[in-house]
Amino acid sequence: MKHDVTPEIVKSEAEWLAELGPERYHILREAGTERPGTGKLLYVDEAGTYTCGACGAELFTSDAKFDSHCGWPSFTKPEQQQNVRLLEDNSLGMRRVEVRCKQCDSHLGHVFDDGPGPEGTRYCINSLSLGFKKQA
Repeated sequence: MKHDVTPEIVKSEAEWLAELGPERYHILREAGTERPGTGKLLYVDEAGTYTCGACGAELFTSDAKFDSHCGWPSFTKPEQQQNVRLLEDNSLGMRRVEVRCKQCDSHLGHVFDDGPGPEGTRYCINSLSLGFKKQA
């Protein structure tokens, strides 16, 4: 995974694989996509914070989550904009905008311009790319 920035958290791919396991490694480090409707965080409706599944950086709050019926957790905006990077993604014959964790350069999902709210954005994020901290 080569990009134009050096993330704050740098580990070898062997270290990431050992830490994340093969399924999460494929999503987070190889920019894979989980099957729609299969993610454990898709239907979570509790108050809390969604974090990067690789490094724990805070990314989204439950207040920004909505059901977009796309099969992946969706958010109107990041809670911590400084913790995400947006990159042009022209893979698979499509023009999309990829969302990555700025701290560890892990793949999270994609952002689209068809969401609700004033921003009009839908951050479509793989459940396996996320952690969840329940609000106390």
